[in-house]
Amino acid sequence: MSLHNIANFPRLELLGSPTPLEHLPRLSDYLGRDIFIKRDDVTPVALGGNKLRKLEFLVADALRAGADVLLTAGAIQSNHVRQTAAVAAKLGLKCVALLENPIGTTAENYLHNGNRLLLELMNTEIVMVDALHAPDVQLEQQATLLEAQGFRPYTIPVGGSNALGALGYVDCAQEIAHQSEGVVDFAAVVVASGSAGTHAGLAVGLEHLLPDTELVGVTVSRKIADQLPKVDKIRHELARSLEMVSSAPVTLWDDYFAPRYGEPNEEGMEAVKLLARLEGIFLDPVYTGKAMAGLIDGISQNRFRREGPIVFIHTGGAPALFAYR
Repeated sequence: MSLHNIANFPRLELLGSPTPLEHLPRLSDYLGRDIFIKRDDVTPVALGGNKLRKLEFLVADALRAGADVLLTAGAIQSNHVRQTAAVAAKLGLKCVALLENPIGTTAENYLHNGNRLLLELMNTEIVMVDALHAPDVQLEQQATLLEAQGFRPYTIPVGGSNALGALGYVDCAQEIAHQSEGVVDFAAVVVASGSAGTHAGLAVGLEHLLPDTELVGVTVSRKIADQLPKVDKIRHELARSLEMVSSAPVTLWDDYFAPRYGEPNEEGMEAVKLLARLEGIFLDPVYTGKAMAGLIDGISQNRFRREGPIVFIHTGGAPALFAYR
């Protein structure tokens, strides 16, 4: 089925071409199961990452609205904020970011290295907040302040995760379906599930394009009871915007994000080291390391619904490795 309605939405061409879908032979041998990786870590802006797909639609909407400021929020080491700032720089827009320190650390590397260093290089205007306890409200308040200064801000939600941004991952699902057609039948797709837009977009796309492929979201910040409503809200809004229905069950695994969002754990870091050692590919400590830990444990515990190859969505984030050293 073609998700042709996606063409009705304005889009800024940032991606250029589909990202690679690669087989990982050494990891596959190690795990005893064929593992593929969707390389959204190599998108072409600001050291790569999944948010560029969302920003194609969100920033197109911002330009249509006549915005001169991209306003967003995230953690000090936010990959989303880094990519938003880069797109703003590329287009000659101002970028303002509300940043929180979710793990309460005073470590110099976390506060000043990694993504935070890149924000500095791009001249991003940083507004530190004690916590993003109500990010939508806090962003609205900051937008009001910017408007009072004569700017025309466009607010991008945390992670770029709303129905418009999630269109980018319907597009990713189409790429996976096209790249695998007649080549490989994926039993499952595994993705980190955080702000939920990436997960929701894949859910809508894969349900219609690869209905026999299980989509597993490995949570990186909260338990299933709190994450499921976030995924479902965006998924249903997205499906409605495409004049479709999305009714497949959402699969979430919440066993791998402890102790909390933004704080690495042993299993996640072992997964980071394993992929670096076997394939020369760098995961990150916050999202993809924990998601890969879920994939590895899911194989060992027979958690996947059926046998067959698995594709891992590499959403990027490697700059954060330097912040957590």
